[in-house]
Amino acid sequence: MADPLPAAPPDAARIARLAARLRSAADPRGLVRLDRFLEIALYTPDDGYYTQPRARLGRQGDFYTAPHLGGLFGRTLARRVQIEVERLGSPDDTLVVDLGSGDGALAADLVAALREYPDGAALPGRYVVVDRPGPLRDAALRRARTAADGSPITVRAAGSVAELGPFTGTVIANELLDALPVRAVRWEDGRWLEMGVEVTTDRPRFAPMGPVERMPGPALPSDVPEGTVLEMPIHAEALVREIGDHLTAGAVVIVDYGDDEANLVGARSGGTLTAARNHTSLPDPLDAPGSADLSTFVNFSRVRGAAARAGFRESAYEPMAQALGRWGLPEVLARAVRRAKDAEGEVRLRLEAKSLAFGFETFRVLELAPPA
Repeated sequence: MADPLPAAPPDAARIARLAARLRSAADPRGLVRLDRFLEIALYTPDDGYYTQPRARLGRQGDFYTAPHLGGLFGRTLARRVQIEVERLGSPDDTLVVDLGSGDGALAADLVAALREYPDGAALPGRYVVVDRPGPLRDAALRRARTAADGSPITVRAAGSVAELGPFTGTVIANELLDALPVRAVRWEDGRWLEMGVEVTTDRPRFAPMGPVERMPGPALPSDVPEGTVLEMPIHAEALVREIGDHLTAGAVVIVDYGDDEANLVGARSGGTLTAARNHTSLPDPLDAPGSADLSTFVNFSRVRGAAARAGFRESAYEPMAQALGRWGLPEVLARAVRRAKDAEGEVRLRLEAKSLAFGFETFRVLELAPPA
């Protein structure tokens, strides 16, 4: 694989426009709630981090995901999808809904793997790239269509799950929830304070906005150390509810890094917001909004709770390595090794499988099914 490219200098004019937008969104004290800060920094059309034409993902970007290691992850996940297609029994009406498709690396691998199943195997009728309009969605759509060319699988794009109406199929969210905006609360003097970002200073900085007035879901814990910070996945919870409103049969497969709330309080009590540029974690995640990827560990306790309240049945919650084994990674690896052109190719495949099994220790898989 190619070495990462040198870090591109931040676009000063674009960063200045984002800073102005943040200031206009601030309250009279100059504070913006964290979820609003993240929404502006990451998703502002044309200026946000994820709406830029420059490649952000992969070895030559700022960060990479499991599909960027090679094809094993997508081909293993394809086995899970194909099982679901067969179980549903109406392939032509079955969708694969790829939420937050990134640059399409996963879509290309997954569609290519589905096409390799023997003649007569059930295939989904449609592959839907669901993301906000922009360069990343365009790239994912192109790659998915190229992989599906000549097959019965049709590929389309949508801006949201709601656009699809009621549907059956498999919903995939690979490393999406960590990139969705969150609220942050901090425990001080026996109460939870809403944390915002002061954006009228030379550099943005965290600042309390006042006591938390309302937070969706279960009550916040009260037996936590002073100074504990929790990031609340309100957008992830809303997405789960939206899926629940439209998925009539099938499965939801969520793959992401995160932990249960109790473990986050114990091991990551200072909060988990991280900024990454050129595969390096930056010391101040609030500096130069829009110039780096921003993400947080997923609070799976809150996401699982939202899923249960939406009527989902939880069919699996486990480390990613365990899920990959259950989906058939050893068999996928063995087949790929048999096809390897030379010894070097075989070594690369085995190293890729090792990275998937041991390099994603903080990743978990949550599988959900709508009510029967």
